[in-house]
Amino acid sequence: MVGDGSAFGLRVTYIEQEAPLGLAHAVKISEDFIGDSPFVMYLGDNLIKDGITPFVREFEAERPDAQILLAHVKNPQDFGVAELEGDRVVRLVEKPPQPKSDLALVGVYLFDRTVFEAVHAIQPSRRGELEITDAIQHLIDAGRKVRSHVIGGWWKDTGKVEDLLEANRMMLAQIETRIQGQVDAATQVEGAVQIGPGTVVEHSRLRGPLIIGAGARIAHAYVGPFTALGDGVELDHAEIEHSIMLERSRIRHLAHRVESSLIGRDVVVCGKDTLPRAHRLMLGDSSRVELS
Repeated sequence: MVGDGSAFGLRVTYIEQEAPLGLAHAVKISEDFIGDSPFVMYLGDNLIKDGITPFVREFEAERPDAQILLAHVKNPQDFGVAELEGDRVVRLVEKPPQPKSDLALVGVYLFDRTVFEAVHAIQPSRRGELEITDAIQHLIDAGRKVRSHVIGGWWKDTGKVEDLLEANRMMLAQIETRIQGQVDAATQVEGAVQIGPGTVVEHSRLRGPLIIGAGARIAHAYVGPFTALGDGVELDHAEIEHSIMLERSRIRHLAHRVESSLIGRDVVVCGKDTLPRAHRLMLGDSSRVELS
């Protein structure tokens, strides 16, 4: 999705782990690239609606050895939990059965170069990974200054499908109508709708908030609220809502609406009207399919 970063005005360098050996291992193998520079570690499955610029500025001004972001949660036993004295972190516990606080670790960390001492000092956990929480705890035990900032805005860890759909819903709730493609007179458009250039919509109904990427084709279809369709998607005689559908995927001639679904790239979902009727499936690892 990021590619070389040019679409965002960035230059991106990738440092690849040879195996999933933990977040602290990812920091460890980046030492030569980062050098003495302070840096941000932002986990890709976390979404902070208001961004992290104020936290970075705070880190630059206060100059702690590390700064972590925290959020109040209803189920702290499912997260890494921080124990504080003021804004100073004194202990991190991973998924404690009896949490001493409701402050969960958000997947954003700010470090100076002292973190490299920590990632070299710690040992792999029981699951064979170098844990970033162990590295931060090592900094604490070594007397380094580890600050915290409790975020007050909306934050979501999108590691599960339902969380990703909720994050999609929250982001789409903010959009305004912008139609760059072609929408024919037979199509009904309601609510906030964004349509990318080169997209053609014919004989359909669009109920926002929703977004359709560039170069898509929507015909004789219904696209309902809180739906995000990627570039080059095709819908033909189909209905979809509260879903995410990635680039170049196609849904054709379905008898039932697709809802609350996550559909990857280059996927084809199609119905069959002729007899005998049967479901023909090609599914990847850990897939889930509900058929009716």
